[in-house]
Amino acid sequence: MARRWVYDNEFNMGGRPTATSHKIPLRTAAAFTPARWVPALLTLLFIPVSVRSWGALHSSLAHLSHQSPLAANISRSPSYGESQQKSSEFSAAGTLSPVFTPQVQSWSTEISRWAVEFDLDPNLIALVMQIESCGHPSVRSSAGALGLFQVMPFHFAEGEDPFDPQTNAKRGLSYLARSFDLSHGQVDLALAGYNGGHGVIDRDPSTWASETRRYVQWGMGILGDIYQGEFKSTHLDAWLAAGGANLCQRASDALKD
Repeated sequence: MARRWVYDNEFNMGGRPTATSHKIPLRTAAAFTPARWVPALLTLLFIPVSVRSWGALHSSLAHLSHQSPLAANISRSPSYGESQQKSSEFSAAGTLSPVFTPQVQSWSTEISRWAVEFDLDPNLIALVMQIESCGHPSVRSSAGALGLFQVMPFHFAEGEDPFDPQTNAKRGLSYLARSFDLSHGQVDLALAGYNGGHGVIDRDPSTWASETRRYVQWGMGILGDIYQGEFKSTHLDAWLAAGGANLCQRASDALKD
């Protein structure tokens, strides 16, 4: 059942994360090495490396551009080599792009930690938070979805607080990580799976619900701006104008309390 915000029926993109406890491990492994290699390995361990990286984002943008009917009105990035220098400013060390609103930026420390915990690009996490709640930790949709990542209440274990940010992130981001794996690293399909359920990943995009199609359009547009190294996203501005600003104002009020 599609979710709608009480105060706006046009821009809502909410998804329905499930209560999976699946945790996607980092694609790294530790092994015994001679002492002369230890300093180098320790250095590498402090460099955030993720298969869910800008390379995967570039592949998804290319996939969306050449295969998906959702390509209309979504900005495209140049080749990875042309944009790598700019985009690396945001992906290095878990740094968020400046395009996100202040409400989402206020969660930057937690987003960086969750990026490591769930092996996801921090900007992908921030994007989902942006669209779902704009950083409002206790927001509730008209359909009953809760918190930062808009998780339905029946997906939480007994005794869990759905408004606790870590608990909400555990449920929402576990589902997003699984969606990412099922989509083989195609970010557009991962976003569709988060919003519409994992079952939509293998379906033709023309069969997706209109809410899911809008969700992917907003998400890939914003990520496309980030990938091009933009410091301001025209797609995010459009999302705000379409009703997102209302949600963000509520988030600001909540974060002040």
